[in-house]
Amino acid sequence: MSEPWNVLSLFDGISGGMMAMERAGYIVGNYFASEIDQYSIQASQDNYPEIVQLGSVLDWKSWNLPRIDILFAGFPCQSYSNAGKGLGINDLRGQLVYPMLKIIEKYRPRFLLLENVKGLLSKKNLPVVELILSELKKYGYGDIVVKVMDSALVSAQSRERVYFTNWDYPEPEDRGILLQDIIENGYVNRDKAYCIDANYWKGGNIKSYFEKGRRQLVFDTPVISGDEKFSERFSISDDFYEDKISSIINWRMLTSEECEKLQTVPVGFTSCLSNSRRKQVLGNGWTINIIAHMLDYLPL
Repeated sequence: MSEPWNVLSLFDGISGGMMAMERAGYIVGNYFASEIDQYSIQASQDNYPEIVQLGSVLDWKSWNLPRIDILFAGFPCQSYSNAGKGLGINDLRGQLVYPMLKIIEKYRPRFLLLENVKGLLSKKNLPVVELILSELKKYGYGDIVVKVMDSALVSAQSRERVYFTNWDYPEPEDRGILLQDIIENGYVNRDKAYCIDANYWKGGNIKSYFEKGRRQLVFDTPVISGDEKFSERFSISDDFYEDKISSIINWRMLTSEECEKLQTVPVGFTSCLSNSRRKQVLGNGWTINIIAHMLDYLPL
């Protein structure tokens, strides 16, 4: 398709769809974005002032858009995440699946790319998956490809997500990017960062890092000595654990720029925001190189 593309991005975030289209070499004519988070919109508009902001997906009936060539939708994942309350379709955020499907029905884009957390494929969320697939089949999308891919293949972050598309593509080759390679300074004790989410900016502590492993930390001294892991050199059951470790080793959270690298977002893309907001919108976003890889295989 040599003509400029018309793109509709639902739950657009910081316009990862635009970044991926550009990275894959497509020319975007019109990019319509539906997003309600003011900070995500601010970052998007700071980089792409030409994007047309549509507001909430709940206002879809008032939209009057031209032919849509591709529709992106990273629909809200908190309802389906194992880290969340797991209310699924009973959560108001989970119910945003319905307007998403109505928008697809109305505009019948040539290509679809929907994204959510891996937890969407769990048994308790099976009715949601069945709803999506059955409705898409009614709209003429009979051959939907459902795949789980890990951002670790193209970045320094472990981030498994499920993707629904109406075209097929291979899994990307592992680019061998390590967390140690992308941090500005310091040391880490793992090859890939833990998944960066929208709550990463809230921080954590060194004890929860070793016990729960959900908040990626960077240390000022090597945390592995030979084959012995740092966490195994100290008993996490000790009452004085946190004070003891903190007096021996200094640690920090990832910087905003490091979070951008984990998401393969251009460094500085979110610099118009405060550090906490930068991490929040990045945690809600896409790993751009994963999406760009998928776009490389569009059957034009």
